[in-house]
Amino acid sequence: MKARPSLTEAAFALTRRQRDRLLLAGECWLAENPGHGAAGIRFDLLLVAADGTTRRIADAFRAGDAPA
Repeated sequence: MKARPSLTEAAFALTRRQRDRLLLAGECWLAENPGHGAAGIRFDLLLVAADGTTRRIADAFRAGDAPA
């Protein structure tokens, strides 16, 4: 976790490379837990500002979404 000066900056901090790494980790987890994920996997983001303000973005992206 890395706090950003504002929630807006935190929202733009996730790079395509980081997202790809999260997707790969999710695929690895699913490979070891084949009974899960039948309905799909979604990734939620938790944004954190330097002042401690947080915001959760539910279903920020899913495997198979077009690259951001």
